[in-house]
Amino acid sequence: MSVRTGGQALVDALVAHGVDTVFGIPGTHNLAAFAALAASPIRTVLTRHEQGAGYAADGYARVAGRPGVCLTTTGPAILNALAAAAQAWSDSVPVLFISPGMPTGHPGRGNGLLHEVKDQHAAVESVVAYSHRVGSVAEIPLAVTYAFSAMTTGRPRPVHIEIPLDLLDAEAEVHIVAPVAPRPVEPDTAALADAAARLAVAAEPVLIVGGGAKGAATQVRTVAELLDAPVLMTANGKGVLDEAHPLAVGSGVHHPAARALLESADAVLAIGTELAPSDFWYGPVDLGDKLIRVDIDAAAMVTNADPAVRLLGDTSATLALLAGALPAVAAGTSRAAQARERLRADAAAEGAPWLDIMAALAPTIDVRTVVAADSNMASYYGALSNLPVHRPAGFLYPTGVGTLGYGLPAALGAALAETDSRVMALMGDGGIMFTMPELAAAAQQGVALPVVVVDNGGYGEIRNEMDDRGEPLTAVALGGVDFPGLARAMGCHGVTITEVSELTGAVETAFAADRPTLIHVREHSRASQ
Repeated sequence: MSVRTGGQALVDALVAHGVDTVFGIPGTHNLAAFAALAASPIRTVLTRHEQGAGYAADGYARVAGRPGVCLTTTGPAILNALAAAAQAWSDSVPVLFISPGMPTGHPGRGNGLLHEVKDQHAAVESVVAYSHRVGSVAEIPLAVTYAFSAMTTGRPRPVHIEIPLDLLDAEAEVHIVAPVAPRPVEPDTAALADAAARLAVAAEPVLIVGGGAKGAATQVRTVAELLDAPVLMTANGKGVLDEAHPLAVGSGVHHPAARALLESADAVLAIGTELAPSDFWYGPVDLGDKLIRVDIDAAAMVTNADPAVRLLGDTSATLALLAGALPAVAAGTSRAAQARERLRADAAAEGAPWLDIMAALAPTIDVRTVVAADSNMASYYGALSNLPVHRPAGFLYPTGVGTLGYGLPAALGAALAETDSRVMALMGDGGIMFTMPELAAAAQQGVALPVVVVDNGGYGEIRNEMDDRGEPLTAVALGGVDFPGLARAMGCHGVTITEVSELTGAVETAFAADRPTLIHVREHSRASQ
């Protein structure tokens, strides 16, 4: 026990839980927390908007494999971060959002205090796993331990801690609560035996791998090789199995080839995936009684499909036990090769306008590379299925909620989480305008970050949808923007590519630069006509 301010109690608790980076912006009500950060070993990363701070913490968490932290001030600041919190919820990313709240004893109906909103706690609670308003300085470390326990046990989700603003400067005797180390949860032994027996006799097994398998890449590969099973990957599962592996069919389970492969299988092992409409796009595949599901979340176990066998447990531990119960089959990989060829044909047809860009980017992607993509056509039609990645968490993508502006700040967070990686942002001209100021944040950090902006002159997907509906094209054209000039004004390098063949060299130069480099390239698609 020792006397600390609330701000010191918060930061000391974060240090005790291994936090090394906090993303955020100081404000009038959180200055005590930033003062404590300045005296701590934690790196403070100043973003230019709270939404950017949330996305950066998300990107950090996906690559680091541990919770990211976003610290804002009250009212509009934490509300600005809610889009990022919603994206973290959708994609099961552990991000701790921390903000002050109205002071203790504040009138229940309000009195117009600076940054007061009607019910901040309820607003955040509606988006994250839970929002916890502490009642004393002494409770702050306990709240942090609760949050980390929740984020690292079971399905990871974002959490919010609200600290009454008067408690951040108040002093009290505080006990820093040690982290609670989670134990891997193992599945029921009878269910495991049932799954192993079904897979052992399956003639045409298939694996479908989601974001919940990112921490089990070795075990996924082992099981796939034991079964000689083709592996499909969702957007968030992309790279769990190196896409150069002979059993990797590819990413993008919405393609007809993926559906055909799943329908022809006699056993489907789904690992860490919701089997969500945001992955399948055109409706779910009926897998009937051939579905075996591995998931840490009991509720997710029956979401979108009720499996014949439920393996409820930690992905790594469950797959290791499953591998130990499986006999090895003779390797052939011909099924995977045929399925990969068919999926690539589907992907090439869908992504034709962006194939030259993907071909130029592919040589720059190695086992260290992370591509932080945005919700833009070049990413979901182009990169998702046509740009191979070679590592878990090698493709960061805002699935589900599908926010715009995610890629740039997520790339910054990823680059700071793993300094020996090569991180690239893949943006559209519309999406980057949501978080363009984070170029200045990335420049301040001095990261070598290629930011590829694929420009079709507006909100291309929406333009096409309006056209398909036979409606006037309204409010979708953005007009010409000097993106390289904007980048240079924010302390970055900025270049324009006139020939796509120049893109490979430009990206490699950007990876070796002393600061971020925005690389502007025009796309030639229906949307840009």
